[in-house]
Amino acid sequence: MDREDKLIERVRRKLPSRSRGVRIGIGDDAAVVGAPSGSVVAAVDLLLEGRHFRRDWSSAYDIGVKAAARSLADIAAMGAVNTALLVALAAPGTLPASWPVDLADGLAAEASRAGAGIVGGDTARADSVLLSVTALGDLAGRQPVLRSGASPGDVIAVAGPLGRSAAGLALLTAGVTADATSAALAGLVAAHLRPSPPYQAGPEAAMLGATAMIDVSDGLVADLGHIAAASGVALDIDSSSLVIGGPLAEAAAMLRDKSDSYGTNRGFSTHSIALEWVLTGGEDHSLVAMFPASAVLPSQWHVIGHVRAGAGVTVDGAPHAGPGGWQHFR
Repeated sequence: MDREDKLIERVRRKLPSRSRGVRIGIGDDAAVVGAPSGSVVAAVDLLLEGRHFRRDWSSAYDIGVKAAARSLADIAAMGAVNTALLVALAAPGTLPASWPVDLADGLAAEASRAGAGIVGGDTARADSVLLSVTALGDLAGRQPVLRSGASPGDVIAVAGPLGRSAAGLALLTAGVTADATSAALAGLVAAHLRPSPPYQAGPEAAMLGATAMIDVSDGLVADLGHIAAASGVALDIDSSSLVIGGPLAEAAAMLRDKSDSYGTNRGFSTHSIALEWVLTGGEDHSLVAMFPASAVLPSQWHVIGHVRAGAGVTVDGAPHAGPGGWQHFR
């Protein structure tokens, strides 16, 4: 790669440094970001090569989009608007100079889609690629939407797709690439490589009176489990309300019939494979929120269940068998 100062300047020119709330961007020892509401919402996420992405599957642009989306979605899940990102990159010196520039393009595209600037960061040398992205946001005078506010009688609603990233990962793991399959399946692969969270739905949910909210990063059942525990309630998912047809069904049918060395899908129905992706697949970074039953929800919010007295998460009234999603230290 280029010398650090040259590399930083090449990357800097790619990044949107200005957005609402950003007073001083890249160029000084630190950025200055305003907090009109008097509070700063902050979130940080790590991406590790080999754990969160593979360079033989993902372009640098893909990785930039995913890195930004993970942190930006956390801000939206608090009901806040995104204002700025800070990005730290550690990478091997053997990477071509174009790689971090392409990465910056992906970061910039997703930050711009969320309305955020990229205001600083750091670089270092490492044996593999490591990205740390910190997102900052503003509540615009609203109270944050926490995990702890759900009450019996609330409805559970989701904005954005579920299971698409998990299906895309399953296709990639089985050796099915985006350029060797149908447009529908290519869309699932793209959903894994470049998630597209509905950022505007977070502040919208807050204005609609959401009582609790979280982004689906580890899996629907697992992430709803955090809300159930924090709120001291039980959450029941209605599986008939979940979208498991279309591309998900097509992918499940392909993988069910595909003879791979692991045989992981043998003996399972297309429906059960697709349903498992929706219930336990993470990294779509869609938003799931609880609302009072009286709330009138816009079309992008789809009711998938109800809150009741009790504890834990159930699907059609019964506990889900097996892990509800990704667990880092399992």
